Amino acid sequence: MSLHEFAPTRRSFVPDADNTRLLRDAFGRFATGVTIVTAASEQGPIAITASSFSSVSLTPPLVLWSPDRNSRRFPHFEGAQHYAIHVLGADQSDLCFQISKDAYGLRELPLEINNEGVPILRECLARFECSRRAVYDGGDHAIVLGEVMRAEVKEDGDALAFFKGQMGTIAVN
Repeated sequence: MSLHEFAPTRRSFVPDADNTRLLRDAFGRFATGVTIVTAASEQGPIAITASSFSSVSLTPPLVLWSPDRNSRRFPHFEGAQHYAIHVLGADQSDLCFQISKDAYGLRELPLEINNEGVPILRECLARFECSRRAVYDGGDHAIVLGEVMRAEVKEDGDALAFFKGQMGTIAVN
């Protein structure tokens, strides 16, 4: 037997319209945290799940996230001047699934509303209350850059993670 027979299967490809599933699978090899982004809407608190979150800058404090332009929720978030990004803990997978199915899934939860009218979730690993700085074209997604006006961090807890299309936990001792 050669060493090659034990090597993992690998595929090289040039991304195109015929292999978007393969590209999506490749993107899915990057483990991410899971967030819920909230904003106010005329119909009440609106929320969306997002794994496309990243810190950008400490000075000024900037973060970004990237909503799908094809989402029915997109107009609410593209136009939101203020929003909050909540980093979910491992014990919040049910909330994640609830929001992924229902944009208004927070209606029945006890929420706080911040000074800018944004619904706030209290029980999360971290929260960033943001003011929209800019929205950039990102292909089928938008890149929303926000300035962090207030933040909160929970001292303990494991992270909810997303990898290869599955939810999991990242625990650090």
